[in-house]
Amino acid sequence: MTDSKLWGGRFAKSTDKLVEDFHSSISFDQILYKYDIAGSIAHAAMLGRQGIISADEAARLTQGLKEILADIDAGKVAFEVGAEDIHMNIEKILTERVGEVGKKLHTARSRNDQVALDIRLYLMAETDAVQQLLLKLLRVLLDLAAEHKASVMAGYTHLQKAQPITFGHHMLAYFQMFRRDYERLADCKKRTNLLPLGSCALATTTFPIDRQFVADELGFAGICENSLDGVSDRDFIVEFINAAALIMVHLSRLSEEIVLWSSNEFGYITLDDGYSTGSSIMPQKKNPDVAELVRGNSGRVFGHLLGTLTMLKGLPLAYNKDMQEDKEALFDTVDTVKKSLLVFAPMLATMRVNVSKMHERAKGGFINATDAADYLAARGVPFREAHAVIGRLVKYAEDKGVGLEDLSLDEFHRFSPVFGEDVYDYIKIENCVAARNIPGGPALPAVAAAIKSGENWLAAQK
Repeated sequence: MTDSKLWGGRFAKSTDKLVEDFHSSISFDQILYKYDIAGSIAHAAMLGRQGIISADEAARLTQGLKEILADIDAGKVAFEVGAEDIHMNIEKILTERVGEVGKKLHTARSRNDQVALDIRLYLMAETDAVQQLLLKLLRVLLDLAAEHKASVMAGYTHLQKAQPITFGHHMLAYFQMFRRDYERLADCKKRTNLLPLGSCALATTTFPIDRQFVADELGFAGICENSLDGVSDRDFIVEFINAAALIMVHLSRLSEEIVLWSSNEFGYITLDDGYSTGSSIMPQKKNPDVAELVRGNSGRVFGHLLGTLTMLKGLPLAYNKDMQEDKEALFDTVDTVKKSLLVFAPMLATMRVNVSKMHERAKGGFINATDAADYLAARGVPFREAHAVIGRLVKYAEDKGVGLEDLSLDEFHRFSPVFGEDVYDYIKIENCVAARNIPGGPALPAVAAAIKSGENWLAAQK
């Protein structure tokens, strides 16, 4: 005696319970219910419009689907593992409610193109949601840049003090990273925004369907132009997870700096109590757990990217059951990125930047050495020679335990007669920053111009 599977006609034996549990995806793909129902409503309308079913039947299907949607939203529907997935669960419920006409809904459709449709609808909506969260973070970064466009700090390479910049300039670097993330998602969405429905299992259908009508009903920009590709393509998922992985890379890099900057050794920032935690044993601790969790969560998304690529790499055309593995990876990626962005923006917005401490600590480490070399080069000394002179000068000052600005002019002259009294102004930290008034640089006019450009870009996204 076979069970009541919608595909069970060819089978003489019920599915083994172990296989049923292993095979079922309803535990996680139920998240797609609203997209599955939206696709089914558009499909039913098309079937009625094309005369494949009657207008009355199309109306009954549509009404039944709308009622199921309302009941799911209200928590009144219990899904069955035995019905395997969200598609067959909804079809089963529909048939129970509207009778035999419910069995006509799947005309000219396969679960293969149905699930491809659902995922595309889901991902377009979630891409929009992630982009909105990115815009909020970008707003915070731009506000921080504007507030601290003149707040001097040390810039680093190799985690060693390198040259003086401003905190505003530093925030603008992350603004550019997350702006690229936003634009990557917009580009990815172009390839998601195509209708696969009508591809059916792999070879379309003998029924006279109107794919463009369904695409228009659902708001797609076009249709998938090859039916084999329509059901087997998951490139758009890989692209999204890749874009999400880069978002997490950028969040993780900034998280690392937040962890460093909030430490006693740096003291550049103080996190708000609402975005910090304490220790169960050490009463003095104030830990940057939000930044650390975001940094740690990046690994989840990286893993999903590799897992999805590995799942796809050996699959022949067209659909294979392996592709069921795309959903949990995608859903968790979306959740991880959204949660990370949701908490990160207010953490940044509420932190206090310790401007005076940051400025004071910018003075060590000879971060004005390049400017001293530029001073000589601007007065005719070949830069490579100037570089060597300043290198020896730094070693001399380091041995004395002082900065370049603390040396006397006689001491400067021991290394080059080109130095004049004006060298002290030239290597003053604030002047080192101000002299770099190049587009993209840290000088106040350059930072102000970058902020204006950022404001214009943000305004254009609304």
